[in-house]
Amino acid sequence: MIKRTSAHEGKTDRYAKLLQTCRRQYPATFGVGTLPAAFREWRFTGETVDHEVAEETCRLCEQEGLRYHFEIFNDRTGHRLDVGSECILKFQVAIFDQGRELSPADARKALADRMRQMRLESSLRALERLAKAETNDILSNALAYYRLHKALTPKFANVVFWRLQANRIDHDPGFFKVRLDKASFVEDLRAMPPRNVQRIWKALTSSQRKKAEEMGHIAPPG
Repeated sequence: MIKRTSAHEGKTDRYAKLLQTCRRQYPATFGVGTLPAAFREWRFTGETVDHEVAEETCRLCEQEGLRYHFEIFNDRTGHRLDVGSECILKFQVAIFDQGRELSPADARKALADRMRQMRLESSLRALERLAKAETNDILSNALAYYRLHKALTPKFANVVFWRLQANRIDHDPGFFKVRLDKASFVEDLRAMPPRNVQRIWKALTSSQRKKAEEMGHIAPPG
């Protein structure tokens, strides 16, 4: 007879395993209480680190391949840990805004907003490095435009990604945004050669990609 594990039993088992790991690695912090109770001693400090490459590890669950670290702090012990955002949400580590503890839904939104801000900052750093690497009015104007609008026009995006690749400047095209909220921008996308559209494809949203396909453009292979 096959024994079925309920969702509650599975969750309890994960809690128990993580608690064992926490007690082994941080005995002074997780020495007593159940895992949910232990986490009530922790709060998100608001400090984050963008390591720019996804090679870091969550200091709590040991998940690898993280780009971002979020610092949590234990008010009772004074210990700090760099963790992934999912552990903050999964174990309901407290997040405060102006002294008010956020609900789980608001906490998820707050972390998502922080991720968007870090991606914006990463894009700006790449553009700043590019503007320093090449003396070019188009690139300087693209940087100024992105600072103002937090997005690029299709023409700017094409030149920016071309030159970022040529200069081997680390960047993630998916962190950038492209504007198609004006008829002129839409027409610029329509008139683009296929290879240029494919160059900016990762920066397009799903609805923008659909619009591009309706124009006859094709998604890049892979």
